[in-house]
Amino acid sequence: MVVPELRAWRAARPRVARVARAVKPRIARVARTVKPRARRITGAARPRVTRITRVVTPRSGGLTTPQVTAIAVTLGLALAVWTATAAGPWDSSGQRTAERDRAAAWDREGGTDHGRRTGRAADAPVAAPSAAPVLAGVGAASTKSAPLGQPLNVVLDRLLGDGSLGPRRTAAVVDVATGRHLYDKGADQALTPASTTKIATAVAVLSAAGTDHRLTTRTVLEPGTDKVVLVGGGDPTLTARRKTDGWAGLRTLADRTAAALKKRQLASVSLSYDTSLFAGEALHPIGVNPNLAPVTALMADEGRTDGSTSGPAPRSADPAADAARAFGDLLHERGIRTSAPGASGAKASARAQTLASVQSPPLSAVVERMLTNSDNDIAEALARQTAVATGGQPSFAGGAAAVADRLRKLGLPLGGAQFHDGSGLDREDKLTAGLLTSLLASAGSPAHPELRPVLTGLPVAGFTGTLSDRYEEAAERSGIGVVRAKTGTLTGVNTLAGTVVDADGRLLAFAFLTDGSMDQTSARAALDRTAAALAGCGCS
Repeated sequence: MVVPELRAWRAARPRVARVARAVKPRIARVARTVKPRARRITGAARPRVTRITRVVTPRSGGLTTPQVTAIAVTLGLALAVWTATAAGPWDSSGQRTAERDRAAAWDREGGTDHGRRTGRAADAPVAAPSAAPVLAGVGAASTKSAPLGQPLNVVLDRLLGDGSLGPRRTAAVVDVATGRHLYDKGADQALTPASTTKIATAVAVLSAAGTDHRLTTRTVLEPGTDKVVLVGGGDPTLTARRKTDGWAGLRTLADRTAAALKKRQLASVSLSYDTSLFAGEALHPIGVNPNLAPVTALMADEGRTDGSTSGPAPRSADPAADAARAFGDLLHERGIRTSAPGASGAKASARAQTLASVQSPPLSAVVERMLTNSDNDIAEALARQTAVATGGQPSFAGGAAAVADRLRKLGLPLGGAQFHDGSGLDREDKLTAGLLTSLLASAGSPAHPELRPVLTGLPVAGFTGTLSDRYEEAAERSGIGVVRAKTGTLTGVNTLAGTVVDADGRLLAFAFLTDGSMDQTSARAALDRTAAALAGCGCS
């Protein structure tokens, strides 16, 4: 019997062939590695296969086409599960696995034409294009050239000349390994940086408090009383959700506190809360805004009232009071009656005895989350934590001053820089492209391993955080997977600062700041094209 070739198969056959050619060497290596295990699994599976065959085989002894298909599907699924288990993810989070799968989803070879997505849910995810080897020797010759053999300054001048970027734009590109400046366009002129300010905040808090520092939320009991105080430790990642995903949990704190109170035979307590770690106004100068809750040393889930975990959201007007009320409810569920927390916080005395505590993950993880998601709540808390660590006042002004002071101590170029907050929401903030690239280069320096989370937290183009839905156009795709950058956007302001691996395998730090744009979408695309051009550059 001749089975006609289906139209779908005819269309897919070239793609399947290309994928087969690409993965054949890997399959061979995997096969050699897992061959002994395969023998054991085959032996264990043989009885099951026999039973399956017996069930679906008709009495005549022949197998119908549907039955053959059923057996193939069953065995195929079993083999797929075994293969996935044997191979495992590339890292504990599975991120590398996701990136590999995304890269395999492209239906073209080479790095010049990878199609275009038309829908995020239905279509295959965007992947990094094929690229030249990136492990060039450190002593490789300097070419300072860009795609198509054009000098780097010619390429970047043309891209940064895009009218959508507005009348003011500055830029800098630096070789992280050597410190060599490859491009300079008004690099010492200060412009509004928007959220790229978070890079400065990250460097400052890591250098002041250290990567292993944790933020502690605790409960204390005033001696000789039934007064329990919930003491905020300035942890903006504290969560009241059942699933904490590794962050400090308010429910865990309630569990531990209830157990400690029961040991003391206290079944009814008065509850208050302490937010004295932070000082000054809680409301950012921009006023009530869905991008930032009032800044307080005690909050759960960033004061979000819609169940979201990132991005703009309606916020509580008093996150500390809401967190205290939620904590009281949790204690009640655990058999401890509490009074309603007062309208204003109370400071725990020096004699108060600790009942229980929970801690955030290390500061390195908190910084990465801030940068990846451009989290303003975390940024403002970390600016204040910088002040706490250095003896300053943990307020908007005090945190900004502490950040500037730490950068000055690191010997970074602060000419023209102005800090007014930790998030970059304040339009009065001013940074230079030269300072931003210096911050990134410092984070990549062997002399400052404590700053490495600044680089690892940057969003990956086309994959994570605020860059997950960018780099989709053809002219931007060479940057997918190799550009890591912090975005910055305010009305009329568009910035991008980060790192990129160029065609010679060199790590470059770049910063592009623009002001006066009236077309945010086009301006973002222009900056993405500029960063992507560096990925194809031989400018080491």
